[in-house]
Amino acid sequence: MATAAPVQPDAPHGGLKGLLTRHPLLSFFALAYALTWLAWSPWYLSESGVGLLPFDGDSLSDYLNPVALILGPTLSAFIMTGATEGKDGVRRLLRRIVLWRVGFGWYLFVLLGIPAIVVLSTVVLPGALSSFDAAAVPTTLFLYVVAGPVFLFIGGPVFEEIGWRGFALPRLQRLYGPLAGTLVLGALWGLWHLPLFLIPSWDTPHGSLLDIALFVVLAMSIAIVITWVFNNTKQSVLLAILAHGSINSAAVSMYALFPAHAVTGGITNVAIGFGLAALLVVVLTRGRLGYREEGDPGAV
Repeated sequence: MATAAPVQPDAPHGGLKGLLTRHPLLSFFALAYALTWLAWSPWYLSESGVGLLPFDGDSLSDYLNPVALILGPTLSAFIMTGATEGKDGVRRLLRRIVLWRVGFGWYLFVLLGIPAIVVLSTVVLPGALSSFDAAAVPTTLFLYVVAGPVFLFIGGPVFEEIGWRGFALPRLQRLYGPLAGTLVLGALWGLWHLPLFLIPSWDTPHGSLLDIALFVVLAMSIAIVITWVFNNTKQSVLLAILAHGSINSAAVSMYALFPAHAVTGGITNVAIGFGLAALLVVVLTRGRLGYREEGDPGAV
């Protein structure tokens, strides 16, 4: 009796989709960098940046930045999720973006603990405590509590985190492990900001190669803290968004509350604070950062 022929595996996808599915992480970062840097280009190439284009790019920054973020990490995440996981994967990503049923303690850490890290690491800087401006407290509270949710959208957290933590982090953790994967993501996240260092008016103090190096180290430290939150909240992108927003709001608030040059002239305060916080998380979790292998979405 003749036997049935063995079932042949499906042929790999060809063309662009095949390239995306074979190299999802490389494709994601290439898309995120290219689309963001292209959208930012009128700003950093204008007279507000390197001066190649004859107009004031700062006047366009409020429009260019949200567009760059949407076209960069967010669009790249949805393109790559659709290409690698199909509609079911996109639905899973959307569910994690609005996943809010997590332990209450994580909300406390994100909304109160993170600002506490920033404040404590600021007041230890020379001249910071003596420069405290009590008159700036009401405005700072308003910006943090009322305007903070707006800055989640226009300042980066929402549209960045859908890509960095929503798409890239689960795959990097599976490929390299939680600590190494997070450090890779943190470095790439920091370097993604490179064109902004060409713009003097960018709100992060900068001006030298050392500032760039310190910024990348800061991004890696923050990435460790956000990964720890992410892994302990069922991979909630929402909590990563809130953590990112809390860091931004608290760091910017320090400039008004403690206007000493040691604070306003650099990012040393947050680099120290999150460097120590990251080290503590790594030691206490033995480098696991709360990671659990089961339930990670998508393929590496």
